[in-house]
Amino acid sequence: MSDFLIPARVAVTQCMAVKEGETCLIVTDEPLRAIGEALFRAACEAGAEAVLLDMLPRTDDGEEPPDVVAAAMLASDVVLAPTLRSLSHTAARRRASEKGARISTLPGIAEETMVRAVDADYEKIAALSRRVAEILSSAKEAHLTTGSGTDVTFGLDGRAALADTGILHKPGDFGNLPAGEACIAPIEGTTQGTLVVDGAMGDSGLLDSETIVLTFRDGYAVDISGGAAAEELQRIVDRHGRLARNVAELGVGTNGQATVIGNILEDEKVLGTVHVAIGSNKALGGVVEVPLHLDGIVLSPTLEVNGILILENGKLVI
Repeated sequence: MSDFLIPARVAVTQCMAVKEGETCLIVTDEPLRAIGEALFRAACEAGAEAVLLDMLPRTDDGEEPPDVVAAAMLASDVVLAPTLRSLSHTAARRRASEKGARISTLPGIAEETMVRAVDADYEKIAALSRRVAEILSSAKEAHLTTGSGTDVTFGLDGRAALADTGILHKPGDFGNLPAGEACIAPIEGTTQGTLVVDGAMGDSGLLDSETIVLTFRDGYAVDISGGAAAEELQRIVDRHGRLARNVAELGVGTNGQATVIGNILEDEKVLGTVHVAIGSNKALGGVVEVPLHLDGIVLSPTLEVNGILILENGKLVI
């Protein structure tokens, strides 16, 4: 636990600003129990009324937690959730946020990520994330290309982007730890083109020489091709039906300490990458709700938004 206690203290005090007497709920499961216990200890040190809830791991990202966990989230001032599967895109998380809980999820966080990337310069991350979110929010369309074959357009007109800053001090604030992205839900039915995922996707791990190719038509992934990782993605998507094919998110990584390691929680925060998700977009201001949200990491992207170049071949240019 000692390796995790320093970043746990950063998460509890700097990121969540836990105060003495506040109810701080830690939701965890067996694969991430050691990190959950470190966060619980840090919350106790901060003087919080700390509670540690250990649940059975969920099967998919976005799957709802047990009712008792959802109720505890509603009753808490602060929630930290290091769990194998993400609670970010669940109704339980949204309801707790709407009630005013400050929430950070740490889905599937690797031990090395906890040690290396949680203790970060959040002021710097926040400034960059907000700048990119501001550009995305003002845009009508985004165009994403790569040398590996990605060529996708996204309709954004009227949608507000979110800045994942890691600074979650106000009632209702929500984000990931480690933090570092600006993201937006494209308008349903607008995304067109070909996405070549060459970093990682879902539980695929590092793709290395393999890629996953998704063909988008009218806002849905109508074809998924590639090797074994693509076949597994196809099986997961097929379990959840057509809504799981919805293009749910366009995101830009803003954390200079993060590294692509084959763990999506950290991978999507890497400065110089873009991620595109399929599945639920409800948590991002969209209208599609399905118990699945899978991000694909795109390396060395060029991203142009309303004529403004944000990234060029993986280099931030704004």
